Amino acid sequence: MVSHDRALLDRMDRIAELERGELHTYGGGFTDYTAAVRAEQEAVERDVHTAEQQVKREKRERQLARERAQKKSGNAARTVADAGLPRIVIGKMKRTAQESAGKADDVHAARLDGARARLAEAVHALRDDRAIAVELPGTAVPAGRTLFAGQGLQVRELFAGGGLDLVVRGPERIALTGPNGVGKSALLQLITGLQPDAGEVRRAEGRIAYLSQRLDLLDPDRTVAEALADAAPGLPTAERLTLLARYLFRGARAHLPVRALSGGERLRATLACVLHAEPAPQLLLLDEPTNNLDLVSVGQLVGALAAYRGAFVVVSHDDRFLAELGITRRLHLSAGHLQEVAAPR
Repeated sequence: MVSHDRALLDRMDRIAELERGELHTYGGGFTDYTAAVRAEQEAVERDVHTAEQQVKREKRERQLARERAQKKSGNAARTVADAGLPRIVIGKMKRTAQESAGKADDVHAARLDGARARLAEAVHALRDDRAIAVELPGTAVPAGRTLFAGQGLQVRELFAGGGLDLVVRGPERIALTGPNGVGKSALLQLITGLQPDAGEVRRAEGRIAYLSQRLDLLDPDRTVAEALADAAPGLPTAERLTLLARYLFRGARAHLPVRALSGGERLRATLACVLHAEPAPQLLLLDEPTNNLDLVSVGQLVGALAAYRGAFVVVSHDDRFLAELGITRRLHLSAGHLQEVAAPR
């Protein structure tokens, strides 16, 4: 069975994971698998740290050896000059000293190359599933502030009777559920700016951000760094690169075009641009955000949203995902009616 359903995977006897062209199997269900992978990665991170320290040590030893050779060469030159030896003898002594210093430098260079190779091997073993750790103070919304209020909302005759009523206040975390085709996405579009066919809408000042499951918000021809610069032009370049590193875009990865990103990378890039945009969003709308994501990306989405301090409305059928988001309110849309429902125990 191929699945990203964590509740279903927890009922399996074994988990087989395909990564980088290799198949690894783990005994037990998904919870056992995650514990085993976490232990593996902790060991790999220790290996990376050890390898980094060894590279630094070999660089330092090579530099010290060069400084000792230069000092020795200077002392020898003064000694030879004082001794008044023939020029042919002096030349031979210089060549011998240079050859000796060159061999010593080659030895240190080989050691440094070996340390770098071990570091590269250790880094390669790191999985691209590290958590996203960010702070989003700019998204904070005062408790009880009304961000959206709609009364008698109707669009394309999706909703029954006199339409729907909906109020979103800060900093609520609302789950919107219901069968396919009942108008959940249309309701999100009404919140974000679509004019209803009937009804009244009031939106508070402030930015509303919309994150669709297609992750098509960013210009595919812009690089990740350029996309963030477009979203947050007031942020200095160095701070933007530091921020992107927290979203796991380090070094050259920050300068990849959006079209070249994997699904998980596109999610992280979109989150960085949406959550750190100027001005910061106070209301975030997510339409089935986990549908096209692997398990790693779902975890990273949960981690990023944990730092979000505004209100959000999320459409999802993934109960485990909703539970991890700390949902405070559940709405169910069915047969044209929107009803508030109790959270599952």
